[in-house]
Amino acid sequence: MHNRRVFCTLALAGLAAACASPGAVAIPDGTQLIILRHADRAGDDLNTLGIARSQALVTALDGVRIDAIYARDIQRNLDTAAPLAADRGIGVQVINDMNPTARLMEAGAGRTIVWVGNKDNLKTIWKTLQLPGPPPLDYGDLYIAAPSRFGRPQVDRRRFGP
Repeated sequence: MHNRRVFCTLALAGLAAACASPGAVAIPDGTQLIILRHADRAGDDLNTLGIARSQALVTALDGVRIDAIYARDIQRNLDTAAPLAADRGIGVQVINDMNPTARLMEAGAGRTIVWVGNKDNLKTIWKTLQLPGPPPLDYGDLYIAAPSRFGRPQVDRRRFGP
């Protein structure tokens, strides 16, 4: 019976690996990725609504443990993350890779991390992690991705802000 269970487990793992896209990255066990687009903007900077939305992020994540916050070195991304970082007493760590997924998953393994991005890198992260449904491309989308025992990661879709 034990050998059969081991065989089935290995067969399922092999099947999952065979179905994975080349270059795919898995979310490590115990990891939660909170992922969002920068807040509303006018030109390169946050507008009044974006400033209010970035402040609302603090309330939206109240009670959620945050171990690290990451963003591209784009001012609107950093400005969106700033109120949350100040509230939690942690800095925003910059990752400027075109595809930051592997670095995020390595640095965030077993932790709860936030990524504040823009449309292009959100789409790339989403595809690389093979997350279901559309990525969080609208202002105020706040998605929490975590591994699932049943293969494909699960995503909790939320909204925040005014």
